[in-house]
Amino acid sequence: MTGVLSALWRELGSRALWIAVGQTLEGWALGLGIAAALAIPLGIAIGSSRLLYRSVRLIIEFLRPIPSVALIPLAILLYGNGLAGKVFLAVFACFWILLLQTIYGVQNVDPVAADTARAYGCASPRRLLLVTLPSAAPYLATGIRMASSVALILAVTAELVIGAPGLGRAINLARSGANIDLMYALIIVTGALGCTLNAGLARLERHLLRWHAPHRRA
Repeated sequence: MTGVLSALWRELGSRALWIAVGQTLEGWALGLGIAAALAIPLGIAIGSSRLLYRSVRLIIEFLRPIPSVALIPLAILLYGNGLAGKVFLAVFACFWILLLQTIYGVQNVDPVAADTARAYGCASPRRLLLVTLPSAAPYLATGIRMASSVALILAVTAELVIGAPGLGRAINLARSGANIDLMYALIIVTGALGCTLNAGLARLERHLLRWHAPHRRA
């Protein structure tokens, strides 16, 4: 452990470590952001229509269980071993989490609130803005936190297996060079990065949803 901590201390002052962290974060952010941009609007549309939900439910249930790592050969074939392949895997994994959370959030809107807005003559876009989205917000926040962890896992996995630039490739290079202390030091950095991202998103969730019952201060 002393050797690992010494290697970690040396790496913290190394420019190469922070470049690798930035490359991993780039894949994480792009994967999560693209998945959210695709899944949330689609989830709102599907969740708002029973007919549409019944039409696509079988397709979702067929595609959702496919492990993202099983698509690594396809990612290499289509995008090579660069950033695009890493983002592709992260988007695929995060998309289903965000899509289902959005659908469940939209479908679990309080019917009393929806009927009240309808009775007061609120048009559909206004009901979506004032009733549906606030009610679904906790589901979306949970989905984003879950997808964030998955995006980081897939980004590092792609770096390990495909060889995309980032912490995963640095870990693999340390392993292949028999530098075990450095390998474990980089693993600690990766774990700390995951904890930091999760804590940051949880704090942001508490701030944005402070109006929601579980987040209200006593």
